[in-house]
Amino acid sequence: MKNNYFIHNTSIIEKNVTVGAGTKVWHFSHILSGVSIGKNCKIGQNVVIGPDVTIGNNVKIQNNVSIYKGVLLEDDVFCGPSCVFTNVFNPRSSIPRMEEIRITVVKKGASIGANATIICGNTIGEYAFVGAGAVVTRVVAPYSLVYGNPATKRGWTCYCGTKLVMKKGIIKCESCKRKYSLKNSILRPL
Repeated sequence: MKNNYFIHNTSIIEKNVTVGAGTKVWHFSHILSGVSIGKNCKIGQNVVIGPDVTIGNNVKIQNNVSIYKGVLLEDDVFCGPSCVFTNVFNPRSSIPRMEEIRITVVKKGASIGANATIICGNTIGEYAFVGAGAVVTRVVAPYSLVYGNPATKRGWTCYCGTKLVMKKGIIKCESCKRKYSLKNSILRPL
């Protein structure tokens, strides 16, 4: 490990990039100028991280993911293989629109499944779970389970990623036994 992190020799890391200790960047990835990557991240092969992107600690980015300018990934986020983030809502090749970038935030602990597309300008809440192949076109509430095209809420998900079930008015994870309360359509851990 060089400087307490690992960059595969086939990857390109441009100037003014910060990489935290314990982070690993694998084959054929390209990280553009101004990117900040936290500690203990795992960045798979063929990942593109656009300029000025911020990535928190303990983030896992699987192979073939594209993260463009205007995206913020908080700590403990998971990006499945080939998911993609957009940054301009109505792109045209002949009309420059980089001044119209819409900010996208993926909050702490959220997971995004393989081949999902995240349309810019949306926030994915804490510990939300976006299913494989989903197309996110609006804000995803914390702990929500969404999938489909467009992605729609199909339930709630636990901190551990297990789908939550309500029994007799109690929301409890069958896997890790955490309990939650639901008030005004907002799920909160107890």
